[in-house]
Amino acid sequence: MPRSMRALVAGKVGEPTDVLRLETRPVPTPEAGQALIRVKATPIHASDLHVLRGRYGFSPRFPTVGGHMECVGRIEDLGPNTKGLKIGERVVAVAVPAIPGPRVAGTWQEYLVADMRRLLRVPDHLSDSSACQLAVNPLTALLLVTRELDVQPGEWLLQTAAGSTVGRLVIQLSRHLGIRTINVVRRREAVEEIETLGGDEVICTADEDLTHRVAEIAGPGGVRKAIDCVAGVVGAQVSQALAPGGEVVVYGALSTHRQTDSAALTMPLQARSVIYETKAVRGFWLNRWFGTTSPEEALRALSQVRALVAVGALSIPQGRPFPLERFTEAIAFAEAPAHGTKPLFVFEGGRAEDGT
Repeated sequence: MPRSMRALVAGKVGEPTDVLRLETRPVPTPEAGQALIRVKATPIHASDLHVLRGRYGFSPRFPTVGGHMECVGRIEDLGPNTKGLKIGERVVAVAVPAIPGPRVAGTWQEYLVADMRRLLRVPDHLSDSSACQLAVNPLTALLLVTRELDVQPGEWLLQTAAGSTVGRLVIQLSRHLGIRTINVVRRREAVEEIETLGGDEVICTADEDLTHRVAEIAGPGGVRKAIDCVAGVVGAQVSQALAPGGEVVVYGALSTHRQTDSAALTMPLQARSVIYETKAVRGFWLNRWFGTTSPEEALRALSQVRALVAVGALSIPQGRPFPLERFTEAIAFAEAPAHGTKPLFVFEGGRAEDGT
């Protein structure tokens, strides 16, 4: 066991490439109920970068190791009297801070200590690249469709940002469950791609009216359930397009990213539509879900995701690997438009290994 490790640390709030530094730190020691994980691969999510910018729903204590979502690795050591998983087992560590809840170690480091109740065993046939993305986006898709909205087979589900990682997973999951999807994209060239993926209907906001097209597609019964990752004007149009009594769950705000204009941070709902048609608009945030859900229930949901991936109902695309020292390049790639591939920090030779 080495005594020191590399870690990507932000000293203060700011632009990630300005505040992150590669540091050498002592390898942490697990306490009772904890495991020491040797990290193999960990993704760079947009939310990871917004945490460092001070533009997310929580703020860590600085200096902080980056990466507040997930990773895959192997158990190297266990705290005293800790039972359950064993040394050498390959696991996903869920590093999403629960709100409210205790602080969680960042994943952009070679070793981290994790609560045993935040570890999910993963099969060896699942690559590191796929396994390290198992706990956030697929879980979000599952919770939105089956628990937040309880969409039933044959029902319509309207979603924005259909080309996003979660949007694609929602399409796959809906096909598996027999749910029909209306998928909103902003680029005409994305329409064919979403149709090929299995989206039943696609609306392009570049040249189509969202509310008019939803009415054409869904007919007199309308759409009663929707998920939105854009907010802003598009999110408001989704609310307007709902049938009376309909509900939209907002889980992201892509239209507000990197915005400083307060007007751009709003969602201009039509009060008459909300009141007289008794529509509901509410939020979903995975961090708060972890804060209000028991560890046992969270692991059951994650196990369901693992099973869906195992049978091929959900497919996690391979990420693009970057060694930790190339973090400026990896962050630039993460924020490049429409790249369609998740950048990953990987260890041991700078590549995402198969599950061996």
